[in-house]
Amino acid sequence: MIIGLSGTLGAGKDTVAQYLTKKGFQHLSLSDFVREEAKKRTIGLDRDSLRELANDMVKESGGEILAKIALSRKKSKNLVLSSIRRIPEIDYLHKRKDFILLFVDASIKTRYQRMKKRARIGDSLMGFKKFKTQEESEMSGKSSQRLDLCKQKADLFIDNSKDKKYLNKQIEGALKEIYAQEKKKSGKKRLSSQKGSILS
Repeated sequence: MIIGLSGTLGAGKDTVAQYLTKKGFQHLSLSDFVREEAKKRTIGLDRDSLRELANDMVKESGGEILAKIALSRKKSKNLVLSSIRRIPEIDYLHKRKDFILLFVDASIKTRYQRMKKRARIGDSLMGFKKFKTQEESEMSGKSSQRLDLCKQKADLFIDNSKDKKYLNKQIEGALKEIYAQEKKKSGKKRLSSQKGSILS
């Protein structure tokens, strides 16, 4: 099973991923692949520089490049991929029957406070106005990222607007639904196989 995580800035995608790792999922972040490449090319690690580099990687190798890198590093039966921000990534992963996309969200003020606390390079200096403008850009397609369309393509949604206990309950609910869908799919496969053996 592969669970993809998309969502707004500071929504808690990595927090969801950390919870899933405790359930035995391998965690890979698409953003980490861009950071790795930035270090190789001696490019800054601030958000704007990373976004420009990601755009260059897409131009050089195609829109699904980060998803391809992720699958090449898959070592576990169950994988969680965070920081999915582009439609070609989702379309590429959705070709697999074991992929499901979750979209994580919370109120903008809550997310801004979280971003300030995590203090990644460049984030601690970002004011609320810039944070809001940047999000509008990523949601509307003014940047190369289309979070609005990612949200439309999501299979399930995670609300991270409250405390950790509430978030964990949301994740467990999503997992329950995913496993139920997987069970239903496997049941249909068995039925199809049985029909085939009768007809042959």
